[in-house]
Amino acid sequence: MGKSAITIADHVRAHAAATPDAIALIFEGRETSYAALDRQASRVANALIAGGHVPGGRVAYLGKNRDDYFGFWLGAAKAGLVTVPVNWRLAAPEVAYILADARPCLILVEPEFLDRVAGQGATILLTDPCGDYPLLADWRDAQADTDPRRDAGYDAAVLMLYTSGTTGQPKGAMLSNRSLLGLRASEPDLPDWYRWSAADVSLIAMPIFHISGSGWGLWTLQHGAKGVVVREFDPARVLDLLVTFRISKIMLVPTALRILCDHPAAAATDFSFLRTICYGGSAIPLDLLRQAIAVIGCGFAQMYGMTETAGTIIGLPPQDHDPDGSERMRGIGLPLPGVRVRISDEAGNTLPPGAIGEILVASQANMIGYFDRPDATAEAIDADGWLRTGDAGWMDADGYLYLADRIKDMIITGGENVYPAEVENALYSHPAVADVAVIGVPDAKWGEAVKAIVVPQEGETPDPDALIAWARERIAAYKAPKTVDFRSDLPRNPSGKILRRLLRDEYR
Repeated sequence: MGKSAITIADHVRAHAAATPDAIALIFEGRETSYAALDRQASRVANALIAGGHVPGGRVAYLGKNRDDYFGFWLGAAKAGLVTVPVNWRLAAPEVAYILADARPCLILVEPEFLDRVAGQGATILLTDPCGDYPLLADWRDAQADTDPRRDAGYDAAVLMLYTSGTTGQPKGAMLSNRSLLGLRASEPDLPDWYRWSAADVSLIAMPIFHISGSGWGLWTLQHGAKGVVVREFDPARVLDLLVTFRISKIMLVPTALRILCDHPAAAATDFSFLRTICYGGSAIPLDLLRQAIAVIGCGFAQMYGMTETAGTIIGLPPQDHDPDGSERMRGIGLPLPGVRVRISDEAGNTLPPGAIGEILVASQANMIGYFDRPDATAEAIDADGWLRTGDAGWMDADGYLYLADRIKDMIITGGENVYPAEVENALYSHPAVADVAVIGVPDAKWGEAVKAIVVPQEGETPDPDALIAWARERIAAYKAPKTVDFRSDLPRNPSGKILRRLLRDEYR
Protein backbone atom coordinates (compact mmCIF):
# COMPACT_ATOMS: atom_id res chain seq x y z
CA MET A 1 0.00 0.00 0.00
CA GLY A 2 1.50 3.32 -1.06
CA LYS A 3 1.73 6.33 1.20
CA SER A 4 -1.04 8.06 -0.69
CA ALA A 5 -3.45 5.22 0.10
CA ILE A 6 -2.94 5.04 3.87
CA THR A 7 -6.31 4.86 5.66
CA ILE A 8 -7.27 6.51 8.94
CA ALA A 9 -6.89 3.15 10.74
CA ASP A 10 -3.45 2.61 9.15
CA HIS A 11 -2.10 5.71 10.87
CA VAL A 12 -3.11 4.45 14.32
CA ARG A 13 -1.78 0.99 13.49
CA ALA A 14 1.58 2.53 12.58
CA HIS A 15 1.83 4.60 15.78
CA ALA A 16 0.75 1.60 17.88
CA ALA A 17 3.64 -0.36 16.40
CA ALA A 18 6.26 2.40 16.54
CA THR A 19 5.35 4.17 19.82
CA PRO A 20 2.92 1.83 21.62
CA ASP A 21 3.15 3.58 24.99
CA ALA A 22 2.72 7.13 23.65
CA ILE A 23 -0.50 8.70 24.90
CA ALA A 24 -3.10 9.18 22.17
CA LEU A 25 -6.05 10.55 24.13
CA ILE A 26 -6.73 12.05 27.55
CA PHE A 27 -10.29 12.44 28.78
CA GLU A 28 -11.41 13.33 32.31
CA GLY A 29 -8.47 11.62 33.98
CA ARG A 30 -8.37 8.62 31.64
CA GLU A 31 -5.32 8.09 29.40
CA THR A 32 -5.32 5.86 26.33
CA SER A 33 -2.08 4.86 24.65
CA TYR A 34 -1.78 4.31 20.91
CA ALA A 35 -1.43 0.56 21.46
CA ALA A 36 -4.57 0.52 23.62
CA LEU A 37 -6.49 2.65 21.11
CA ASP A 38 -5.53 0.30 18.29
CA ARG A 39 -6.68 -2.72 20.33
CA GLN A 40 -9.96 -0.99 21.19
CA ALA A 41 -10.57 -0.31 17.52
CA SER A 42 -9.89 -3.94 16.59
CA ARG A 43 -12.31 -5.17 19.24
CA VAL A 44 -15.00 -2.78 18.00
CA ALA A 45 -14.42 -4.01 14.45
CA ASN A 46 -14.66 -7.66 15.52
CA ALA A 47 -17.86 -6.95 17.46
CA LEU A 48 -19.42 -5.32 14.39
CA ILE A 49 -18.37 -8.23 12.19
CA ALA A 50 -19.68 -10.77 14.73
CA GLY A 51 -22.98 -8.88 14.74
CA GLY A 52 -23.32 -9.39 11.00
CA HIS A 53 -22.88 -5.72 10.11
CA VAL A 54 -21.67 -5.51 6.53
CA PRO A 55 -19.19 -3.12 4.87
CA GLY A 56 -20.79 0.11 3.78
CA GLY A 57 -23.35 0.03 6.60
CA ARG A 58 -23.70 2.97 8.96
CA VAL A 59 -23.19 3.20 12.71
CA ALA A 60 -24.27 6.33 14.56
CA TYR A 61 -23.05 8.15 17.65
CA LEU A 62 -25.25 10.53 19.63
CA GLY A 63 -23.43 12.23 22.46
CA LYS A 64 -20.92 14.85 23.50
CA ASN A 65 -17.15 14.69 23.03
CA ARG A 66 -15.46 11.69 24.61
CA ASP A 67 -12.34 9.61 24.04
CA ASP A 68 -14.00 6.29 23.22
CA TYR A 69 -15.83 7.88 20.29
CA PHE A 70 -12.52 7.80 18.43
CA GLY A 71 -11.96 4.10 19.21
CA PHE A 72 -15.52 3.44 18.05
CA TRP A 73 -14.98 5.39 14.81
CA LEU A 74 -11.64 3.71 14.08
CA GLY A 75 -13.16 0.30 14.81
CA ALA A 76 -16.02 0.94 12.41
CA ALA A 77 -13.44 1.94 9.79
CA LYS A 78 -11.51 -1.29 10.41
CA ALA A 79 -14.73 -3.20 9.74
CA GLY A 80 -15.50 -1.20 6.61
CA LEU A 81 -18.46 0.69 8.08
CA VAL A 82 -19.29 4.41 8.07
CA THR A 83 -19.61 6.42 11.29
CA VAL A 84 -22.37 9.05 11.58
CA PRO A 85 -21.91 11.40 14.57
CA VAL A 86 -25.23 13.16 15.22
CA ASN A 87 -25.56 16.67 16.62
CA TRP A 88 -26.79 16.27 20.21
CA ARG A 89 -27.97 19.88 20.23
CA LEU A 90 -30.69 19.16 17.69
CA ALA A 91 -34.34 18.90 18.68
CA ALA A 92 -35.87 15.41 18.87
CA PRO A 93 -37.64 15.66 15.47
CA GLU A 94 -34.36 16.67 13.80
CA VAL A 95 -32.47 13.74 15.34
CA ALA A 96 -35.26 11.40 14.27
CA TYR A 97 -35.06 12.67 10.68
CA ILE A 98 -31.29 12.13 10.48
CA LEU A 99 -31.44 8.63 11.94
CA ALA A 100 -34.30 7.69 9.61
CA ASP A 101 -32.31 9.00 6.66
CA ALA A 102 -28.97 7.40 7.63
CA ARG A 103 -30.55 4.06 8.63
CA PRO A 104 -27.77 3.01 11.01
CA CYS A 105 -27.50 -0.64 11.97
CA LEU A 106 -26.13 0.30 15.41
CA ILE A 107 -26.36 3.44 17.54
CA LEU A 108 -23.93 4.34 20.34
CA VAL A 109 -25.59 6.86 22.63
CA GLU A 110 -24.91 8.65 25.89
CA PRO A 111 -27.67 7.98 28.46
CA GLU A 112 -28.94 11.57 28.55
CA PHE A 113 -29.93 11.28 24.87
CA LEU A 114 -31.38 7.77 25.04
CA ASP A 115 -34.94 9.02 24.51
CA ARG A 116 -33.90 10.40 21.09
CA VAL A 117 -33.09 6.96 19.61
CA ALA A 118 -36.13 4.95 20.69
CA GLY A 119 -37.91 3.03 17.95
CA GLN A 120 -35.13 3.32 15.37
CA GLY A 121 -34.85 -0.43 14.79
CA ALA A 122 -31.09 -0.43 15.35
CA THR A 123 -28.92 -2.11 17.97
CA ILE A 124 -28.48 0.31 20.88
CA LEU A 125 -25.26 0.60 22.89
CA LEU A 126 -24.73 2.93 25.83
CA THR A 127 -21.53 4.70 26.75
CA ASP A 128 -22.42 4.58 30.45
CA PRO A 129 -24.80 2.43 32.55
CA CYS A 130 -28.53 3.15 32.28
CA GLY A 131 -31.26 0.51 32.42
CA ASP A 132 -30.76 -2.83 30.71
CA TYR A 133 -29.05 -1.64 27.52
CA PRO A 134 -25.63 -3.18 26.76
CA LEU A 135 -22.55 -1.07 27.38
CA LEU A 136 -19.99 -0.18 24.74
CA ALA A 137 -17.13 -1.46 26.92
CA ASP A 138 -18.77 -4.85 27.56
CA TRP A 139 -19.78 -5.31 23.92
CA ARG A 140 -16.35 -4.27 22.69
CA ASP A 141 -14.16 -6.06 25.22
CA ALA A 142 -15.90 -9.41 24.74
CA GLN A 143 -14.08 -9.65 21.40
CA ALA A 144 -10.50 -10.53 20.50
CA ASP A 145 -8.11 -7.69 19.71
CA THR A 146 -6.87 -9.35 16.51
CA ASP A 147 -7.03 -6.77 13.74
CA PRO A 148 -9.57 -7.92 11.10
CA ARG A 149 -8.17 -5.48 8.49
CA ARG A 150 -11.47 -5.16 6.67
CA ASP A 151 -10.93 -1.45 6.03
CA ALA A 152 -12.98 0.31 3.42
CA GLY A 153 -11.04 1.38 0.34
CA TYR A 154 -9.17 4.65 0.18
CA ASP A 155 -12.02 6.17 -1.83
CA ALA A 156 -14.82 4.64 0.26
CA ALA A 157 -16.75 6.55 2.91
CA VAL A 158 -15.62 6.30 6.54
CA LEU A 159 -17.43 9.34 8.00
CA MET A 160 -20.82 10.87 7.22
CA LEU A 161 -21.69 14.28 8.60
CA TYR A 162 -25.10 15.86 8.19
CA THR A 163 -25.33 19.37 6.87
CA SER A 164 -28.45 21.45 6.37
CA GLY A 165 -29.30 23.17 3.13
CA THR A 166 -31.56 25.78 1.60
CA THR A 167 -34.54 23.41 1.77
CA GLY A 168 -34.05 22.88 5.49
CA GLN A 169 -33.63 19.11 5.04
CA PRO A 170 -30.22 17.88 6.21
CA LYS A 171 -28.08 15.79 3.89
CA GLY A 172 -25.37 13.29 4.76
CA ALA A 173 -22.03 14.36 3.28
CA MET A 174 -19.97 11.20 2.73
CA LEU A 175 -16.26 11.63 3.44
CA SER A 176 -13.72 9.02 2.38
CA ASN A 177 -10.22 8.24 3.59
CA ARG A 178 -9.04 10.34 0.66
CA SER A 179 -11.31 13.25 1.66
CA LEU A 180 -9.95 13.27 5.19
CA LEU A 181 -6.29 12.52 4.49
CA GLY A 182 -5.49 13.30 0.85
CA LEU A 183 -4.34 16.90 1.32
CA ARG A 184 -1.92 15.80 4.05
CA ALA A 185 -0.14 13.21 1.91
CA SER A 186 2.50 15.82 0.98
CA GLU A 187 3.31 17.10 4.48
CA PRO A 188 6.53 19.00 3.55
CA ASP A 189 4.56 21.20 1.13
CA LEU A 190 2.07 22.34 3.77
CA PRO A 191 2.39 25.77 5.43
CA ASP A 192 4.04 25.78 8.85
CA TRP A 193 0.87 26.66 10.73
CA TYR A 194 -0.92 23.66 9.20
CA ARG A 195 1.75 21.08 10.01
CA TRP A 196 1.66 18.67 12.94
CA SER A 197 4.24 16.52 14.71
CA ALA A 198 4.20 13.79 17.34
CA ALA A 199 5.36 16.40 19.86
CA ASP A 200 2.13 18.40 19.51
CA VAL A 201 -0.55 18.36 22.18
CA SER A 202 -3.97 19.33 20.85
CA LEU A 203 -7.17 20.32 22.57
CA ILE A 204 -10.18 18.60 20.97
CA ALA A 205 -12.79 21.11 22.08
CA MET A 206 -14.98 21.57 19.01
CA PRO A 207 -18.00 19.23 18.84
CA ILE A 208 -17.26 15.93 17.15
CA PHE A 209 -20.48 16.09 15.14
CA HIS A 210 -18.70 18.85 13.18
CA ILE A 211 -15.75 18.25 10.89
CA SER A 212 -13.88 20.74 13.10
CA GLY A 213 -14.18 18.25 15.98
CA SER A 214 -13.80 14.85 14.33
CA GLY A 215 -11.30 16.22 11.81
CA TRP A 216 -9.17 17.92 14.47
CA GLY A 217 -9.13 14.69 16.47
CA LEU A 218 -8.18 12.71 13.39
CA TRP A 219 -5.28 15.05 12.56
CA THR A 220 -4.04 14.57 16.13
CA LEU A 221 -4.08 10.79 15.83
CA GLN A 222 -2.75 10.79 12.28
CA HIS A 223 0.48 12.41 13.47
CA GLY A 224 0.96 10.43 16.67
CA ALA A 225 0.29 13.53 18.77
CA LYS A 226 -1.53 13.71 22.10
CA GLY A 227 -5.18 14.80 22.13
CA VAL A 228 -6.93 16.19 25.20
CA VAL A 229 -10.67 15.71 24.74
CA VAL A 230 -13.09 18.26 26.20
CA ARG A 231 -16.68 17.08 26.67
CA GLU A 232 -17.98 20.53 25.76
CA PHE A 233 -16.50 24.01 25.72
CA ASP A 234 -16.14 25.64 29.13
CA PRO A 235 -13.66 28.54 29.40
CA ALA A 236 -12.47 27.78 32.94
CA ARG A 237 -11.98 24.10 32.10
CA VAL A 238 -10.21 24.93 28.84
CA LEU A 239 -7.81 27.34 30.57
CA ASP A 240 -6.99 24.70 33.16
CA LEU A 241 -6.34 22.02 30.54
CA LEU A 242 -4.24 24.37 28.42
CA VAL A 243 -1.83 24.88 31.31
CA THR A 244 -1.94 21.34 32.75
CA PHE A 245 -1.11 19.62 29.49
CA ARG A 246 0.78 22.48 27.81
CA ILE A 247 -1.47 22.45 24.76
CA SER A 248 0.31 23.53 21.58
CA LYS A 249 -2.62 23.53 19.13
CA ILE A 250 -6.27 24.43 19.53
CA MET A 251 -9.19 25.01 17.18
CA LEU A 252 -11.95 27.42 18.19
CA VAL A 253 -14.62 29.61 16.66
CA PRO A 254 -14.20 33.37 17.27
CA THR A 255 -17.12 33.39 19.72
CA ALA A 256 -15.39 30.79 21.92
CA LEU A 257 -12.08 32.66 21.60
CA ARG A 258 -13.72 35.86 22.87
CA ILE A 259 -15.27 34.01 25.82
CA LEU A 260 -11.85 32.53 26.61
CA CYS A 261 -10.08 35.90 26.45
CA ASP A 262 -12.78 37.56 28.59
CA HIS A 263 -12.45 35.00 31.39
CA PRO A 264 -10.96 36.54 34.55
CA ALA A 265 -8.26 33.84 34.77
CA ALA A 266 -7.01 34.41 31.21
CA ALA A 267 -4.93 37.50 31.98
CA ALA A 268 -2.82 35.60 34.54
CA THR A 269 -2.41 32.43 32.44
CA ASP A 270 0.98 31.57 30.93
CA PHE A 271 0.33 30.73 27.27
CA SER A 272 3.98 30.41 26.21
CA PHE A 273 3.52 26.77 25.18
CA LEU A 274 0.66 27.53 22.79
CA ARG A 275 1.95 27.76 19.20
CA THR A 276 -1.16 28.26 17.09
CA ILE A 277 -4.84 28.99 17.56
CA CYS A 278 -6.77 28.01 14.47
CA TYR A 279 -10.21 29.50 14.15
CA GLY A 280 -13.04 29.06 11.69
CA GLY A 281 -16.71 29.69 11.14
CA SER A 282 -16.24 33.41 10.54
CA ALA A 283 -13.54 36.05 10.27
CA ILE A 284 -11.97 37.35 13.47
CA PRO A 285 -13.00 40.91 14.38
CA LEU A 286 -10.02 43.24 14.62
CA ASP A 287 -10.74 44.15 18.24
CA LEU A 288 -10.82 40.45 19.17
CA LEU A 289 -7.51 39.82 17.38
CA ARG A 290 -5.90 42.66 19.32
CA GLN A 291 -7.33 41.31 22.58
CA ALA A 292 -6.22 37.74 21.81
CA ILE A 293 -2.69 38.86 20.86
CA ALA A 294 -2.45 40.83 24.11
CA VAL A 295 -3.83 38.04 26.29
CA ILE A 296 -2.48 34.91 24.56
CA GLY A 297 0.26 36.10 22.22
CA CYS A 298 0.53 33.05 19.93
CA GLY A 299 0.02 32.76 16.18
CA PHE A 300 -3.49 32.86 14.71
CA ALA A 301 -4.67 31.20 11.52
CA GLN A 302 -8.10 31.43 9.93
CA MET A 303 -9.37 28.17 8.42
CA TYR A 304 -12.02 28.22 5.70
CA GLY A 305 -13.82 25.10 4.61
CA MET A 306 -17.08 23.23 4.85
CA THR A 307 -18.37 19.78 5.65
CA GLU A 308 -18.37 18.94 1.95
CA THR A 309 -14.62 19.69 1.73
CA ALA A 310 -13.75 17.66 4.85
CA GLY A 311 -12.82 20.89 6.58
CA THR A 312 -10.05 23.34 5.82
CA ILE A 313 -9.09 24.01 2.21
CA ILE A 314 -8.10 27.70 2.46
CA GLY A 315 -6.21 29.44 5.25
CA LEU A 316 -5.09 32.90 6.30
CA PRO A 317 -1.63 32.38 7.85
CA PRO A 318 -0.39 33.98 11.07
CA GLN A 319 1.86 36.44 9.23
CA ASP A 320 -1.20 38.02 7.63
CA HIS A 321 -2.86 38.71 11.00
CA ASP A 322 -2.00 42.37 11.54
CA PRO A 323 -3.28 43.97 14.77
CA ASP A 324 -3.28 47.31 12.95
CA GLY A 325 -5.59 45.86 10.31
CA SER A 326 -4.88 45.09 6.67
CA GLU A 327 -6.73 44.33 3.48
CA ARG A 328 -5.79 40.65 3.70
CA MET A 329 -7.41 40.34 7.11
CA ARG A 330 -10.71 40.95 5.35
CA GLY A 331 -10.17 37.73 3.43
CA ILE A 332 -10.01 33.99 4.05
CA GLY A 333 -6.48 33.44 2.77
CA LEU A 334 -4.73 31.18 0.30
CA PRO A 335 -5.70 27.71 -0.98
CA LEU A 336 -3.77 24.88 0.65
CA PRO A 337 -1.39 22.87 -1.54
CA GLY A 338 -3.43 20.50 -3.69
CA VAL A 339 -6.54 22.73 -3.66
CA ARG A 340 -7.64 24.43 -6.86
CA VAL A 341 -10.00 27.40 -6.60
CA ARG A 342 -11.75 29.42 -9.26
CA ILE A 343 -14.39 32.14 -9.27
CA SER A 344 -17.30 31.33 -11.55
CA ASP A 345 -20.18 33.30 -13.03
CA GLU A 346 -23.69 31.82 -13.35
CA ALA A 347 -22.83 30.32 -16.73
CA GLY A 348 -19.80 28.50 -15.30
CA ASN A 349 -17.18 30.79 -16.82
CA THR A 350 -14.04 31.51 -14.79
CA LEU A 351 -13.83 35.16 -13.78
CA PRO A 352 -10.63 37.28 -13.62
CA PRO A 353 -9.08 38.62 -10.38
CA GLY A 354 -11.26 41.20 -8.69
CA ALA A 355 -14.55 39.95 -10.20
CA ILE A 356 -17.18 38.57 -7.82
CA GLY A 357 -18.70 35.18 -8.47
CA GLU A 358 -19.26 31.83 -6.77
CA ILE A 359 -16.23 30.14 -5.20
CA LEU A 360 -15.65 26.68 -6.71
CA VAL A 361 -13.07 24.24 -5.35
CA ALA A 362 -11.52 21.01 -6.59
CA SER A 363 -9.29 18.81 -4.43
CA GLN A 364 -8.88 15.37 -2.94
CA ALA A 365 -10.72 16.68 0.12
CA ASN A 366 -14.07 16.99 -1.66
CA MET A 367 -16.78 14.68 -0.40
CA ILE A 368 -17.86 11.59 -2.34
CA GLY A 369 -21.36 13.00 -2.45
CA TYR A 370 -24.58 13.23 -0.46
CA PHE A 371 -25.94 9.95 0.86
CA ASP A 372 -28.82 8.63 -1.26
CA ARG A 373 -29.14 11.99 -3.06
CA PRO A 374 -27.65 11.68 -6.55
CA ASP A 375 -29.47 14.77 -7.82
CA ALA A 376 -28.20 16.95 -4.96
CA THR A 377 -24.71 15.54 -5.47
CA ALA A 378 -24.77 16.36 -9.18
CA GLU A 379 -25.95 19.86 -8.37
CA ALA A 380 -23.09 20.34 -5.88
CA ILE A 381 -20.21 18.71 -7.82
CA ASP A 382 -19.87 18.90 -11.60
CA ALA A 383 -18.46 16.23 -13.90
CA ASP A 384 -14.97 17.73 -13.63
CA GLY A 385 -14.95 17.56 -9.83
CA TRP A 386 -15.61 21.23 -9.06
CA LEU A 387 -17.62 21.70 -5.87
CA ARG A 388 -19.94 24.68 -5.55
CA THR A 389 -19.38 26.25 -2.13
CA GLY A 390 -22.44 28.48 -2.22
CA ASP A 391 -20.23 31.40 -1.20
CA ALA A 392 -19.76 34.45 -3.37
CA GLY A 393 -16.29 35.93 -3.40
CA TRP A 394 -13.35 37.19 -5.39
CA MET A 395 -9.63 36.55 -5.73
CA ASP A 396 -6.89 39.17 -5.81
CA ALA A 397 -3.82 39.17 -8.05
CA ASP A 398 -1.78 37.34 -5.38
CA GLY A 399 -4.27 34.47 -5.10
CA TYR A 400 -5.85 35.55 -1.79
CA LEU A 401 -9.58 34.89 -1.53
CA TYR A 402 -12.25 37.17 -0.10
CA LEU A 403 -15.90 36.47 0.72
CA ALA A 404 -18.45 38.89 -0.70
CA ASP A 405 -21.66 37.25 0.50
CA ARG A 406 -23.26 33.94 1.29
CA ILE A 407 -25.28 32.92 -1.72
CA LYS A 408 -27.40 30.53 0.32
CA ASP A 409 -28.30 33.16 2.98
CA MET A 410 -26.69 31.00 5.65
CA ILE A 411 -26.40 32.47 9.16
CA ILE A 412 -23.33 31.71 11.27
CA THR A 413 -24.13 32.13 14.95
CA GLY A 414 -21.51 31.11 17.49
CA GLY A 415 -19.80 29.02 14.83
CA GLU A 416 -22.95 27.03 14.04
CA ASN A 417 -24.52 27.15 10.58
CA VAL A 418 -28.21 28.03 10.45
CA TYR A 419 -30.19 28.11 7.23
CA PRO A 420 -33.18 30.49 7.20
CA ALA A 421 -35.41 27.92 5.51
CA GLU A 422 -35.32 25.47 8.41
CA VAL A 423 -36.21 28.20 10.92
CA GLU A 424 -38.94 29.54 8.65
CA ASN A 425 -40.40 26.05 8.23
CA ALA A 426 -40.66 25.71 12.00
CA LEU A 427 -42.41 29.09 12.39
CA TYR A 428 -44.73 28.62 9.42
CA SER A 429 -46.43 25.80 11.29
CA HIS A 430 -47.63 28.21 14.00
CA PRO A 431 -51.32 29.02 13.42
CA ALA A 432 -50.81 32.76 13.99
CA VAL A 433 -48.07 33.10 11.34
CA ALA A 434 -49.06 34.07 7.79
CA ASP A 435 -45.58 34.75 6.44
CA VAL A 436 -42.05 34.81 7.83
CA ALA A 437 -38.49 35.64 6.84
CA VAL A 438 -35.41 34.77 8.87
CA ILE A 439 -32.11 36.64 8.66
CA GLY A 440 -28.89 37.00 10.61
CA VAL A 441 -28.24 40.31 12.33
CA PRO A 442 -24.95 41.53 13.85
CA ASP A 443 -24.38 40.40 17.42
CA ALA A 444 -21.41 41.28 19.62
CA LYS A 445 -21.29 37.89 21.34
CA TRP A 446 -22.37 35.39 18.67
CA GLY A 447 -21.21 37.17 15.52
CA GLU A 448 -24.73 36.89 14.12
CA ALA A 449 -28.05 36.32 15.86
CA VAL A 450 -31.11 34.73 14.29
CA LYS A 451 -34.00 37.18 13.79
CA ALA A 452 -37.48 36.29 12.55
CA ILE A 453 -39.62 38.87 10.78
CA VAL A 454 -43.22 37.70 10.95
CA VAL A 455 -46.40 38.69 9.15
CA PRO A 456 -49.25 37.64 11.48
CA GLN A 457 -52.46 36.04 10.32
CA GLU A 458 -55.30 38.57 10.04
CA GLY A 459 -56.69 39.34 13.45
CA GLU A 460 -53.81 37.65 15.30
CA THR A 461 -51.26 39.32 17.61
CA PRO A 462 -48.78 36.54 18.43
CA ASP A 463 -46.44 36.88 21.39
CA PRO A 464 -42.73 36.92 20.37
CA ASP A 465 -41.70 34.69 23.27
CA ALA A 466 -44.38 32.17 22.36
CA LEU A 467 -43.13 32.02 18.77
CA ILE A 468 -39.55 31.50 19.96
CA ALA A 469 -40.69 28.72 22.30
CA TRP A 470 -42.66 27.15 19.44
CA ALA A 471 -39.53 27.09 17.28
CA ARG A 472 -37.38 25.64 20.07
CA GLU A 473 -39.73 22.65 20.33
CA ARG A 474 -39.13 21.82 16.66
CA ILE A 475 -35.52 22.78 15.95
CA ALA A 476 -32.30 23.12 17.95
CA ALA A 477 -32.27 25.98 20.44
CA TYR A 478 -29.33 27.69 18.69
CA LYS A 479 -31.36 27.79 15.46
CA ALA A 480 -34.42 29.37 17.06
CA PRO A 481 -34.76 33.14 16.68
CA LYS A 482 -33.35 35.31 19.44
CA THR A 483 -35.78 38.09 18.50
CA VAL A 484 -39.02 38.45 16.53
CA ASP A 485 -40.25 41.55 14.73
CA PHE A 486 -43.62 42.04 13.06
CA ARG A 487 -44.70 43.79 9.88
CA SER A 488 -47.59 43.77 7.44
CA ASP A 489 -45.69 42.32 4.47
CA LEU A 490 -42.26 41.12 3.29
CA PRO A 491 -40.22 42.33 0.32
CA ARG A 492 -40.33 39.83 -2.55
CA ASN A 493 -39.10 39.76 -6.13
CA PRO A 494 -41.49 39.24 -9.10
CA SER A 495 -41.22 35.44 -8.75
CA GLY A 496 -42.21 35.63 -5.09
CA LYS A 497 -38.81 34.97 -3.50
CA ILE A 498 -38.18 36.82 -0.24
CA LEU A 499 -35.49 39.48 -0.65
CA ARG A 500 -33.53 38.72 2.52
CA ARG A 501 -30.72 41.00 1.41
CA LEU A 502 -33.02 44.01 1.71
CA LEU A 503 -34.08 42.91 5.17
CA ARG A 504 -30.46 42.40 6.28
CA ASP A 505 -29.56 45.86 4.98
CA GLU A 506 -32.34 47.38 7.10
CA TYR A 507 -30.93 45.90 10.29
CA ARG A 508 -27.29 46.64 9.51
